[in-house]
Amino acid sequence: MTIPYPNTQPVPPIGAVTPPSGAPRPRVTFLGTGYLGATYAICYAELGYEVLGFDVDADKIAMLNAGEVPIHEPGLDELLKRNLAAGRLRFSTDMAEVAEFGDVHFICVGTPQQADALGANLSYVEAAVTSLAQQLTRPALIVGKSTVPVGTAEWVEQLVSKHTPADLGIEVAWSPEFLQEGFAVDDVLRPNRIVVGVKSEWANGMLYAAHKGVFDLAATEDREVPMVVTDFATAELVKVAANAFLATKISFINAMAEVCEAAGGDVTHLARAIGFDPRIGNRFLQAGLGFGGACLPKDIRAFQARAQELGAGEALRFLHEVDLINLRRRTRVVQLAADLLDRRTGPAGPDLSGVRIGVLGATFKPNTDDVRDAPALAVATLLHKAGADVHVYDPAGMERARAVAPELTYEPGINEAVAGADLVCVLTEWADFRNADPVALGALVAGRRVVDGRNCLDSTLWTQAGWEYRGMGRP
Repeated sequence: MTIPYPNTQPVPPIGAVTPPSGAPRPRVTFLGTGYLGATYAICYAELGYEVLGFDVDADKIAMLNAGEVPIHEPGLDELLKRNLAAGRLRFSTDMAEVAEFGDVHFICVGTPQQADALGANLSYVEAAVTSLAQQLTRPALIVGKSTVPVGTAEWVEQLVSKHTPADLGIEVAWSPEFLQEGFAVDDVLRPNRIVVGVKSEWANGMLYAAHKGVFDLAATEDREVPMVVTDFATAELVKVAANAFLATKISFINAMAEVCEAAGGDVTHLARAIGFDPRIGNRFLQAGLGFGGACLPKDIRAFQARAQELGAGEALRFLHEVDLINLRRRTRVVQLAADLLDRRTGPAGPDLSGVRIGVLGATFKPNTDDVRDAPALAVATLLHKAGADVHVYDPAGMERARAVAPELTYEPGINEAVAGADLVCVLTEWADFRNADPVALGALVAGRRVVDGRNCLDSTLWTQAGWEYRGMGRP
């Protein structure tokens, strides 16, 4: 049965849907226990579902079963321990166990950028789906949650049909995730919308049942969670379109920062003024070092690549400039550092040899330990390549940063990172850095110079404490 599109209300589909396992609620599995899958698995157990998480990484599974979260995400540790103890949650490396257990299987594996191209690498999706399909012995719903190029759901259907009997009753759906690192627990338990791409009433019913815990929690808190029921292609496009829009908004205000620097304006005042316009809004209008992380950079590149394949490349040509603006912000910080230190810039860039720089921040944003494509770590590396002696501190990302950039020196705290520094660069807007005492830090450094790569410091307070201050797009 084909369902009508679009439906935007979380109303039960026509007719009750009984989970194939016979359980009162669908048993759910999450294939891939990285940032996405681990967070969803733990939070869905908190909603009362029986949950099994799967990964090929035995060490990661052992950690999770022992109550240790392999990522830094506020609130997740407590939820993991509570739901393991309650018996609703466990983790496994056995795909046969996953196939036997689950009614709804969520694919949560990574889709990184290809090593030699802009497009997404779907090898992890292919491996997970193929391995699962080969083990299934009863009806089930396979739901993609990873961010993928449009057309992937149809391809997954072909993979499933290749590896399962036609009469087994395996269906495919797509339901993109919208997690923000640092706020992911609330984003799962209290999402601002749920999007599902389905082809049948049965798939729609199974996904409604798999999300009923979310709707029930919303009802107890007097909230509404819109559910958009649509086709495969639209569901796949929602996440990449949202990421492209956010990336564009961030690069727009950073482009304005470049203009402000040339014209003598202040981008923080500009952003505040235009943000009062309800058509624009003030979110994601904070000029600074630019975006990073595991999603926005690779997703806008993969979106461009897929549009080109579909013959719609011209429509997304602007995303190339969005990407370039973002990358320019990193080299701009290095230039600001050279200006403050009165170092000349030659054809190969500035020479910062003999200079000690304290870098505060390594993660791509606060409240996470994620350093994937982190602008802060990229800038620290550029400063090192320019000859500087770089000392880094981050409240959560030290271990991961050290693995990515071992050539840098890592310190145990803020004071140690800035001690004896000729220049301090604030590159991730952790609260510890925003609220740091510029007078106390001024007594530790060799030179009171600071580059505020996130425009997160009180410039008046720092200048009154005797610091030479440079922000991004500010006088």
